[in-house]
Amino acid sequence: MELRSEHASDRPAILELTGRAFATDDGANPPVEVGLLAELFECDGYLPGLSIVAADAGMVVGHSITTRGFIGDQPALGLGPISVLPERQRQGIGAALLEETRIRAEGMGESVIVLLGHTTYYPRFGYRPASELGIQAPDPQWGDYFMALPLGGREVPVGTFRYAEPFARL
Repeated sequence: MELRSEHASDRPAILELTGRAFATDDGANPPVEVGLLAELFECDGYLPGLSIVAADAGMVVGHSITTRGFIGDQPALGLGPISVLPERQRQGIGAALLEETRIRAEGMGESVIVLLGHTTYYPRFGYRPASELGIQAPDPQWGDYFMALPLGGREVPVGTFRYAEPFARL
């Protein structure tokens, strides 16, 4: 499996896999994450080096995107959505994408990554409730599902996190 930066030519495959990864039994088609991702590719917060694909034999099997956000007026990163083809889940692809994102973000001198996700999955990668670091969620109801990963021993800003603009339209 190869981890690399996303190319514009990957986007149809990325949007398809995201639709499959977030499909629900209620038949919402496409899932909201597909439209969000399409908007993130075009927004000011898009960071090309943090839109990462996992490819296997030339086929895109996973993708993660991390975009520019802010804590107060300090830059921070917001991860998501992260997607893996359903038939390729539980094979370490999501873990590899998270690790590659961390490595790249640290290399860019970033201080923190935040995400909204499962409290049983992300802590194994060092994420913890963002409130423990003084970071408030855009929606207080998110509670411990809003998590943060401090990077490289850098000082983490405190305050309310603001995602890239497309998240505000959800």
